[in-house]
Amino acid sequence: MEVAHDLAALERPRRGSAVTIGAYDGVHLGHQQLLAQLREVAAARRCASAVVTFDRHPALVVRPSSAPKLLTDLETKLELLAATGVDLTVVVHFDRARSEEPAEDFVRSILVDGLDARVVAVGNDFHFGHNREGNVAFLNRIGPALGFEVLPVELFAEGGGADKVSSTRVRAALAAGDVTTASALLGRPHRVRGIVVAAEPGEEPVVEVAVPAELCLPADGYYAGWYRGPGEDRSAAAVSVAEGRIRARLVDATTPPSGGGAVVEFASPLRPVDRSASLADDVLAALR
Repeated sequence: MEVAHDLAALERPRRGSAVTIGAYDGVHLGHQQLLAQLREVAAARRCASAVVTFDRHPALVVRPSSAPKLLTDLETKLELLAATGVDLTVVVHFDRARSEEPAEDFVRSILVDGLDARVVAVGNDFHFGHNREGNVAFLNRIGPALGFEVLPVELFAEGGGADKVSSTRVRAALAAGDVTTASALLGRPHRVRGIVVAAEPGEEPVVEVAVPAELCLPADGYYAGWYRGPGEDRSAAAVSVAEGRIRARLVDATTPPSGGGAVVEFASPLRPVDRSASLADDVLAALR
């Protein structure tokens, strides 16, 4: 997947693009379904599949006091988007000026001039632009004159139920410590990136990881999951969360943990961590 942070430096897709816009926080199953449809449309039209997203969640600029915690930092989001198979992601810098930009100006500069959009795929509840004036009806109104059609996509409900998959539902599950439901909605375990601030060597080393305050952690408690440091294999871990800090006890580490960045994934709840000999068995059983 090609990533562009500056449209001026991006070569316009030769055959146009099928494009979607959104924060794509979490890249959950609903996002994945929309992106799969986008890729199908792009393949049928022999054009590029493109995602337009933002370098920060728009709510952090528009309403910072009530902005949601992020399910993914930008690096993780780009990794997850690449895994969906889209051809291109454009990362738009979002600031106060961008938040006050008329929706039509955004469409013309980013989607039409920058990406030569032939199809724009968005969820039925999607809004963008100043005062949230951009929506499916708005795109349908201006699309014909600008050379694109609109593909409205119904939000995905896992298991065919009535409850739609959303980033809000994932956050609610994590706030309740229900990482099992969060994993089901995401299609993978919830993961966060942080920095190793302490490491205790031993047969089952313990690593303390600090994460940025804007990232969404599960409720304080104990979880079975995985830990991966820079250049290291993924290790099964008993993970405790308390006051925004993570402590991961690695139960099958093949190499001592190092400093620097780290990724921690949360798979299922776990009983409180103790020093019993059965902890590794408990963790590995929970991860099966």
